[in-house]
Amino acid sequence: MYFKAPLKKILILSVLELVVGNELSINACEESSNPSRIVVAGGSITEILYFLNEESRILGVDVTSNFPKNATKLPSIGYVRNLSAEGILSLNPTLVLGENDMGPPMVLNQLKEVDTDLRIIPEERTVEGIINKILCIASIIDNEAKAKKNIDLSLKKTIMELQLLKNNPEIQNKKIMLILSMQGTSPIVAGKGTSGDGFIKIVGAQNVFQSFEGWKPVSAEAIIKINPDYFIIPSREIHKNSDIQSLTTNPIFSNTEAGAKKNFIFEDSMAMLGFGPRTIITALKVAKQLSQ
Repeated sequence: MYFKAPLKKILILSVLELVVGNELSINACEESSNPSRIVVAGGSITEILYFLNEESRILGVDVTSNFPKNATKLPSIGYVRNLSAEGILSLNPTLVLGENDMGPPMVLNQLKEVDTDLRIIPEERTVEGIINKILCIASIIDNEAKAKKNIDLSLKKTIMELQLLKNNPEIQNKKIMLILSMQGTSPIVAGKGTSGDGFIKIVGAQNVFQSFEGWKPVSAEAIIKINPDYFIIPSREIHKNSDIQSLTTNPIFSNTEAGAKKNFIFEDSMAMLGFGPRTIITALKVAKQLSQ
């Protein structure tokens, strides 16, 4: 059974056989009076609108909205964290949907001052949180029926498979290091509380860097000492290296279990870390690799 997204607690039972208690802002998820002309600040929101077959409502998007490819042809409002009120309002939207890092705060205040219907969509970095995000957006544009149908058709089976794999001790014992950037001699890696940490938890494995919060650089010595079983790297980073062989011979990686076995997983960064529908699909793909 589905309950309307504006309720403070969303329960998803029949589709996912899960019980989800996620506190949502009533103002964020209540139905918009006019959702016909939408500007989006956040790639996962754009992805969800396409998932709901509601892309015709979109006037403009931020630069993180790179999926699907057609979204990149829409007018750009800039980077999600560094927007301008003028750029957004120039498109004459009736509704602005933003992720929780939309900013800067001054721009949000400016939009509110001119009575823009602005919604910052709640985010929880879990499978349940992604489903709640889809339902929230569907509720805002009054299309919950499409959301329920598409979740059943496109995500239900994936979620069930992923849950089964997450219960596999083979995956639960895997030590993962997720690298955001390979620039310099100290890779920037996912610590506790990051989107990378959230993705690893969705997969069901262990994030080796739980000792610090946020994205931080780590030394080769620290990587060798912690000795991960797998490295997960955004696919854009592979283009900065000639091939996987060059990575395995890199001193940063070569003296680890993962490097010796060439256990490198490359996936699209937004698919992993955007926490839209593709994140669930990508998590299952990675979980399958870890279970081999």
